Amino acid sequence: MKRILERWKQKTAALRIDALTLYYAHRDPRTPRIARFVAIAVAAYAFSPIDLIPDFIPVLGHLDDMVLVPLGIMLAVRLIPENVLLESRMKAMETLSEKPRLLGAAPVIIALWIALVTAASYVLYTQVIAAEIPG
Repeated sequence: MKRILERWKQKTAALRIDALTLYYAHRDPRTPRIARFVAIAVAAYAFSPIDLIPDFIPVLGHLDDMVLVPLGIMLAVRLIPENVLLESRMKAMETLSEKPRLLGAAPVIIALWIALVTAASYVLYTQVIAAEIPG
């Protein structure tokens, strides 16, 4: 189990490199607008300290990084011109030791967590608590 978890952590690290590449591609004026939007959204989510499922939860914590980020990267890579992508990857490889933290996605992730807790509370109340109250 530890071996699998270590491999997932390594793949997550590789995805963060790709996310940094997308961050740099987003800043290039030759990148189309839709590709910029997708690239910055993926990079912001990948570098956000807040995930849909927190990383400290075994297996599931890294699972969202292993599903959502690669799908976003695949989409963004298809939209970005190849020469821009290569230049951005070179720049990302030069700055690997510096991990930028993009906090723009944090409010969205927090809102999703609040909505999830609210929905779960509503279901719990209507299905369990309110059902037990006579009247």
